Amino acid sequence: MISIPKSEYARRRKALMAQMEPNSIAILPAAPVYIRNRDVEHIFRQDSDFQYLSGFPEPEAVIALIPGREHGEYVLFCRERDPERELWDGLRAGQEGAMSRFGADDAFPIGDIDDILPGLIEGRERVYYSMGTNQEFDRHLMDWINVIRSKARQGAQPPNEFVALNHLLHDMRLYKSANEVKVMREAAEISSRAHVQAMRVSRPGLFEFHLEAELDYEFRKGGAKMPAYGSIVAAGKNACILHYHENDAVLKDGDLVLIDAGCEIDCYASDITRTFPANGKFSPEQKAIYELVLASQEAAFLEIAPGKHWNQAHEATVQVITAGLVELGLLEGDVEQLIASEAYKAFYMHRAGHWLGMDVHDVGDYKVGGEWRVLEVGMAMTVEPGIYIAPDNQNVAKKWRGIGVRIEDDVVVTKKGCEILTTGVPKTVAEIEALMAGAAQVA
Repeated sequence: MISIPKSEYARRRKALMAQMEPNSIAILPAAPVYIRNRDVEHIFRQDSDFQYLSGFPEPEAVIALIPGREHGEYVLFCRERDPERELWDGLRAGQEGAMSRFGADDAFPIGDIDDILPGLIEGRERVYYSMGTNQEFDRHLMDWINVIRSKARQGAQPPNEFVALNHLLHDMRLYKSANEVKVMREAAEISSRAHVQAMRVSRPGLFEFHLEAELDYEFRKGGAKMPAYGSIVAAGKNACILHYHENDAVLKDGDLVLIDAGCEIDCYASDITRTFPANGKFSPEQKAIYELVLASQEAAFLEIAPGKHWNQAHEATVQVITAGLVELGLLEGDVEQLIASEAYKAFYMHRAGHWLGMDVHDVGDYKVGGEWRVLEVGMAMTVEPGIYIAPDNQNVAKKWRGIGVRIEDDVVVTKKGCEILTTGVPKTVAEIEALMAGAAQVA
């Protein structure tokens, strides 16, 4: 499995500390463990910011980054080794592992944080911290600050300023390194195989969850521990529900099936959507809508390159989709006026994509100084136009109703344009029909 090397985590920490003001400290808590029900826990997944700086996979941990600290700038608080708990819950790194395996300069038991962290904060002018994302830890931090304040008469110096850590960190995360792209490429390849397998097995009479099971199997077989988000497997009119999650309806002859699913590798997400006929053959209306969405996506790819701004890809999809809807008779009027009045939003109500990385809807500002962000090498995003014709839409002919199509790929901005990471899934009508026909013959 490809993963981010230890040296890259060290580079990230140094890059962050280089942006911090002198005599400051940055503090990040690990993700909490969430209870699913009673005494059953959700599968633990590390907080993305914490993972980005450490690669440390355990809960009950806190990072302190202290530029210029004599005894080491990277301090990690984590659980101690405990043979009895490890027998039940799995191995722990402990303080020795935190330093030898995860690059901490200094490591302390998490149980000692109340005694140690206030001393590390004391005398620092600024604290970099993402206030409001973890309310329980917010309270702990303020308790530590108040401990320092209570000793002011003895000469203790509390910090003068809190600075939003996520502003610096999220801008760093927006630019993907070569190692990050390798990991994302692997996640995309595993997810692509899963989508292909779902197309191969699809047939009327199966349920949506049968296809979801194929996705999960391919994800796990490829080495992914979990999906990057809740998989959407939507047949027929369910494809017109953007965040459909029930995945329990039967696939009917004549249905389109929209699958929006991707796995994550080493906490990096992939995000792919494909739409295909349950029976392997597009109807004329389905084909017309599908090819319009595909054409809009191809137009968007041409608008992703260094120097172009974030919204140009979306604008390209709106132009193609609106003109196409007029040509098909689903909208009436002048194309530019329909765009200005946002009439297309009755059929295309979301944007053409989002940042992609450690979070499937990744961090990073879309506007800077009120203007759309200019694309730069290393930025990663999705391109996912769609058309959704509600089953009860009385403004269109009955033959169009209930058709939902979305096509989504993952791209990284390169020097000359963009690299599409998710080319492993058929996308044209001919390719999809050929794949499904071949699978039917084998079956």
